[in-house]
Amino acid sequence: MFDHLSITTTDLDRAQRFYDAVLGTLGIPRVNRRERSVGYGERQGIDGAPCYLSVYLTTGKLEAGKLVADNRHWCFRAPSRAAVRAFHETTLANGGSDDGPPGLRAVYGPDYYAAFVRDPDGNRIEAVTRRPEEQE
Repeated sequence: MFDHLSITTTDLDRAQRFYDAVLGTLGIPRVNRRERSVGYGERQGIDGAPCYLSVYLTTGKLEAGKLVADNRHWCFRAPSRAAVRAFHETTLANGGSDDGPPGLRAVYGPDYYAAFVRDPDGNRIEAVTRRPEEQE
């Protein structure tokens, strides 16, 4: 559905540390660092050529040096329920805050298992899997 998205931050170094840890729990790697942005993700481009940068962290869209959190929300696909739980735990351990603990959200579907958090800038992020509970 998207080619890429941008998440605005007031502190790129802090955001990089946070997203390195949090996206790492979902298997999403950091692929570059530039002066005003950090890129994550990997996907196939046209004709199978590598195409990177599905998610950018950027300081490029701040107005007057402030970020006002609103109802923006990004959801990352998780490979398992265990990854959703790790995403939530890692978020809290790296300066994020809880906005909905890991659990089933039957209103979205019988196997919709998600966690909602806020990053250090107040952006609302989610991890979701639609897979049933893993055999443990």
